[in-house]
Amino acid sequence: MNGEVFNAGPPIGVGGSGPTVTLVEASTFCLSDQLGDIHPGTAQGLFFRDTRVLSRWELRVDGQHPDQLTVLAPEAFAARFVLRVPPRPGLADSTVLVVRRRMIGEGMKETISVHNLGREDTAVTVSLHVDGDFADLFAVKEGRGQPGAADMTVAGGELHIADHGDTGRGLVVCGSEEPLAAPGTLTWRAVVPARGEWRTSVLAEPVIGHRRIPIVCGNDDNPRQRMKAWRATATDLTSSDPGLAHVLAHTESDLGALRIEDHGEGMPAYVAAGAPWFMTLFGRDSLLTSWMALPLDSDLAVGTLRQLAKLQGTTVDLLTEEEPGRIMHEMRRGPAGHEILGGSVYYGTADATPLFVMLLGECRRWGADEHVVRELLPAADAALSWIDHFGDADGDGLVEYHRKTDRGLMNQGWKDSFDGINDAAGHVAEAPITLCEVQGYVYAARLARAELAEADGDSASAERLRALAAEGKARFTEAFWMPERGWFATALDRDKRRVDALTSNMAHCLWTGIVDDEHAARVVEQLASPEMDCGFGLRTLAATMGAFNPMSYHNGSVWPHDTAIAVAGLMRYRHVPGAAELAERLAEGLLDAALAFDGRPPELFCGFSRSQFRSPVPYPTSCSPQAWASAAPLLLVRSMLGLDVDVPRGRITLKPRLPERWGRVSLTDLRLGAHTLSIEAEGSSMKVQDLPPDWTLIDS
Repeated sequence: MNGEVFNAGPPIGVGGSGPTVTLVEASTFCLSDQLGDIHPGTAQGLFFRDTRVLSRWELRVDGQHPDQLTVLAPEAFAARFVLRVPPRPGLADSTVLVVRRRMIGEGMKETISVHNLGREDTAVTVSLHVDGDFADLFAVKEGRGQPGAADMTVAGGELHIADHGDTGRGLVVCGSEEPLAAPGTLTWRAVVPARGEWRTSVLAEPVIGHRRIPIVCGNDDNPRQRMKAWRATATDLTSSDPGLAHVLAHTESDLGALRIEDHGEGMPAYVAAGAPWFMTLFGRDSLLTSWMALPLDSDLAVGTLRQLAKLQGTTVDLLTEEEPGRIMHEMRRGPAGHEILGGSVYYGTADATPLFVMLLGECRRWGADEHVVRELLPAADAALSWIDHFGDADGDGLVEYHRKTDRGLMNQGWKDSFDGINDAAGHVAEAPITLCEVQGYVYAARLARAELAEADGDSASAERLRALAAEGKARFTEAFWMPERGWFATALDRDKRRVDALTSNMAHCLWTGIVDDEHAARVVEQLASPEMDCGFGLRTLAATMGAFNPMSYHNGSVWPHDTAIAVAGLMRYRHVPGAAELAERLAEGLLDAALAFDGRPPELFCGFSRSQFRSPVPYPTSCSPQAWASAAPLLLVRSMLGLDVDVPRGRITLKPRLPERWGRVSLTDLRLGAHTLSIEAEGSSMKVQDLPPDWTLIDS
C-alpha cells in the first residue's frame, strides 16, 4: 500500500449523520455525532494512542433515539449534549430531558442525567450500546474498520472488551449506578421523580499490555485541572474586539488540549499536530505550531525540540527514510504503525530538519534556559550536517527530496499530497524536487546557528555559517527567480527545471528573509492579486494556474497557517510598498474566516472568492482543531504588533500596526526568561509595563 494513502492528502470523511463533534486531549480524541453517539461503520470513535478503542457508543432511552436540542463545548476536551426524549403519542411536548456530559483524557467519562420536567413520576429504561474494534488509526482513516473484532465478557457489572488474539489491548466500561450488563449493552431501569433527576457516570478505560490505564478525566489530575495549571503560566492574550477575543480564547483552549505530556521522562509538554488524524508528534507541524505559539507559551517549543531531538535520526534506514541528523516526520503508536510506516517513526520530510534549527535559535531569543539550549546544540549540528550531506544529495548547494521506496511520501514538504507540486500548466513535478521554501528554511537555520555560535564566543563558526547562508541565498535567487513572470518558482524538478506555478510557497521565503528587496516588491504584487488573495486568506495556488481547484487539498484551497506565515513574511518586508497593507488585508480576511467557523480556524477551507460566496466554504474532510491552524491567530497578532524579542541582549522590538477593528490588544504576564512583562497596543500606539530597567525598547 502506498505511503501517501496513510500520511498525506485529504482524509476520508468521518461519516454518520450531521456535523461531527470532535474532542481532543493529548493522545486521546473522540469523534461523535451531535447526539453524542458513535456509530459503527463510520470513522467515529474514541481513540487512544492511535487505536480506536470504542467503535460504538449509542444511547437509547426507552428504546428510542433522543432528539437533539444543542451541543455545548466549553473546552476542547469536554462537551455537553442536551437532548430530549420524543413526546409520547398524543402529546405535543416532551417532559424528559437527557444531558450527556462527556470528558476525555486517557479514556472517557460520561455522566448521563435524565430530568423529569413533568408532574408525575416517570419510569425510564436507559441503555448504552457499546463495541470496540481496536482498529489502527490508519485503517480507520482509510475507511477500513474491523467489525466483530472484539471479544466481550461481563464481570461484576463491568463490560470487558478485548481485541481478538493476545494483543493485550482492550477496554473496560463500568457505571456508578451498577447497570444490568450484557455483552455489548449496559442497561439501567429507573424511576425519575416529578421535577427530579436520575444520573449515572460511565467510565471507558483503555487496557494496554493487559494493564488497565487509570482514567485521568475522573481524578484530581483531570484535563480541567491541567488546563487551569497551564493557563496560570501562559500569557493572557485578549482584545477589546469581541471577535478577536473569541478566536484567541479558542486558540488557547485548543493548544492546551493538544499538548502531550511525557510523564515518564519529566520533560515539558510538546504539541500534537491535530485532530482527528494527527494526534501525535509531527516534525513540521509541531515545530511551526511551537514557533507561532511562542508569545503564549515558550515552554511548548522547548518540549517539542527536546522530544524531536530524542527521535533524531542516527542511522540509514530506507524503509523509514531515517538518516543521521534528520528530524522525523511523524510518530505512531497504533498496532499497524510498524507495518505502515516501516517503524513507529517515519522520517520522510525535507523541511522539519532546518525548522528544528530555526526554532532552537528563536527559543533562545525568547528566553529559553541556556542549559537547555546547550543540551540541544549537538542535535542542531547534526541537523545541519544532514542538510549539507543527505539533504543536498547531488551537491548543488540546494536541499531536495526523493522518497527512498514506493511506500514513502512522494512529496515531502508541507504540500505533501501526490499532486501538491505542479507547474503553471498543471503538470505534476517529478522527483527529486527542490522546494523554494525549504531553501528559505535552510538559510534561516544557518543564520540561527551562527547567532548561537557567536553567543558562545565561536566567531569562526559564526562567520562560516553566515557565509554559507549568503551563498545559499545567491544560489536560491539564481535558481528560482523568474523575471519573465515576476515570481519565484515553487520548486525545481528532477532536471532542475523551474516548476513555474504561482503559489503561496514563496510567501514562506519572505518569512525567512531569503528574498532580496529588489525582488520582494514584485512578490508582494503577485501575492496581492485577486488570483492569490481570495478575500478570506491566501490561496495555495493562483486561480490562473492549470491545476487550480478551489476545492482541492493543496491546489487552490486556503490554509490558515500558510496565510499567517505570509502575513509574518509581509510584515518582515513592511518597508516594501504594499507589503504592510496586504498583510493587514490578509489578517482581517483570515479573522473573518475564523469567526465564520465559530472562532476555530480549520486545517483548511475552500479557496472560492469572497465575491462569489460571502462566507468561507468548508473543506469537507478538514481536520479541526488542527494545531498550526489553531496557532495561526497568535502569529497574526505577533506580526501586526511587530513584536520581536532578544532576551540575551535585553531587547524587545514593538512596531504595532493593528487593524482598527482589533481595538486594544493586550498580552499580560508575558514570560521572557526570568522576566515577566505586559504589552498593550492599539493601532500604532503601544505601552509596555514592567520592562526591566536595563532592557532596550525598539519602537521605530
